[in-house]
This record gives sequence, C-alpha cells and structure tokens, in this order.
Amino acid sequence: MNFITAITLEVADIEAAERFYTNAFGLDTQLRLRASQAPSTGFRGYTLSLTVSQPADVDALLDAALAAGATAIKPAAKSMWGYGGVVQAPDGALWKIATSAKKNTAPASRKIDAIVLLLGVEDVAASKKFYADHGLTVGKSFGRMYVEFESGPSPVKLALYRRKALAKDAGVAPEGTGSHRIAVGGAAEPFTDPDGFAWETTTLAAKP
Repeated sequence: MNFITAITLEVADIEAAERFYTNAFGLDTQLRLRASQAPSTGFRGYTLSLTVSQPADVDALLDAALAAGATAIKPAAKSMWGYGGVVQAPDGALWKIATSAKKNTAPASRKIDAIVLLLGVEDVAASKKFYADHGLTVGKSFGRMYVEFESGPSPVKLALYRRKALAKDAGVAPEGTGSHRIAVGGAAEPFTDPDGFAWETTTLAAKP
C-alpha cells in the first residue's frame, strides 16, 4: 500500500515559515519546507486540514495561527458537520481547523488528532482511479464528490474533493495559476497526477 510519507511546502522564507508553523500549530516533524520563488496566484488547488477533538481546540489553534501572522479567511462557525474555520499562512497555504464535535468536554488544548491533505481535482473519479493505480488504498468514497485514502502509518491522510467545492469550502475563489507550491512524498517512483500535483520519493522520518 502506498501512502503519504511527507508534505513539503515551498515557501519564499524558510526561517519565517518554520517560526509560523511551530508557533501556530506546533508542527515541526510533520512538515518539510523548501525555498521557492515559483510564481503562484490565487487558489493553489489544495487545503491542509487539522482535525481536533472539540470546538475549544479549534479556537485555540485559530487564535495561535492569527497571533503568529496568519490571515483569517473564514471565521470559526458551526455547521451541519461540526465547527471550524480557515486561515491562510504567511506563505500562502490554506489551513482549515475543524472538529465534528458540537460541544466542549475538556479544557481547551492545541492537540491535533489528524492532518488531512485535500487536493482539489477536476474529475474525482478519474483521480481516484489514478491514485488507486499508483498503490493507494481507498478508505471512503462518495461517488464523484469525495474520496479518502488509507493513511497507513503516516500522520497525513490524503483526500480528493472537486476543485470548485474545495475552494468554496475554504472560502476562496477557485481560480489560480502557477505553481501549487506543494510536493507530496511517498511515491516509489516520482510522478505527477492529472491535476499537476507532484509526488516525490521520500520515507517517513525515524522517530526519536
């Protein structure tokens, strides 16, 4: 079974990005950063989601992100699915923090339960087949709307969503040009998917 072993964000300022992700989300080993000045405008075609246990944790992470320099895109709000909000990191990446819980059951914390990379694709069914052919195992599938793959031992789960629907969920316009500014690690051999997302050959970092 194939799965994500690393996420690399391409950023203009690595030191600034490291400070942001450590201070905002406490992420260090889960993300890799690489210097890039590749042109990129508008929606980059993906979002990264942090799922947490309760609404208070959503608020704690959103507050920390804003304090670290993020821009609010969608303020935290209740929905039929739970509670969540969206911010844009200084490097341009969109982050959604959400929970399926409706009520708080413990003191607020910044503990993250899961990280999900959501790729916005033009044809969910075609991309689902492409990834299945490249060794990923489908975990959940909702027709041509949404597909989620098994994550194996990875801290990051991969999911596919229609590009326009993903942009709407994130609170941004779907148009965008240039580089995705992200690379996905885990491929036995490097490849690029139908929507231009590049996969690289990487392994999971050894745990201390």
